[in-house]
Amino acid sequence: MSALQIRKAPRQRRAVHTVDALLEAAALVLEADGLEGFNTNAVARRAGASVGSLYQYFPSKDALTLALVLREKRKFHEALVAAQALPTCREALASLVDLSARQQLTRPNLARLLDQEEARPEFRAALGDGSNFRQVLSAMLAKPGAPTHLCDDEPRRRLVADDLAAMIRGMTDAAGERGERDVDDLAYRIGAAVFGYLAVPPRQM
Repeated sequence: MSALQIRKAPRQRRAVHTVDALLEAAALVLEADGLEGFNTNAVARRAGASVGSLYQYFPSKDALTLALVLREKRKFHEALVAAQALPTCREALASLVDLSARQQLTRPNLARLLDQEEARPEFRAALGDGSNFRQVLSAMLAKPGAPTHLCDDEPRRRLVADDLAAMIRGMTDAAGERGERDVDDLAYRIGAAVFGYLAVPPRQM
């Protein structure tokens, strides 16, 4: 078994509750004490559980961290699916922009520290390359109201989606590093960048 894998998946309600409590305790320890104070003893203590109970599910601190990253990504993905279902390109993108800002600044310390952990090579290998986010962006750019030059040009649409993903990720990460707290202001700035980029007419070849 990999040191990053959960030891056993919870099935009974009590076990699910225990794992949920451990993950939220991990988030609280990270927010309060940073990576320096983050360890399995501190997490178990915050959750009101024994270290033995923690190790029933998570074989290492890294496995616990990865599970927390995956929890946050699942929540983001669920909201992303709802944004993708909106009828027009502008509505879908505006929802995605707001979602991205809220993901970063609702619990900014947690988001910033998990971003750092995600950058570790072993975590990147376990999490994949983020292509799902770019695929969702590309699908949004094919919706009604999208720039006309993208509608029938899938390669160009994928390229623009990559640009927008980099733009959104860069701005949210920078806001987290600066310690920003104003979600609405960040969403406004990201929206200005995204829609400003899309308003630029295509280069004449």
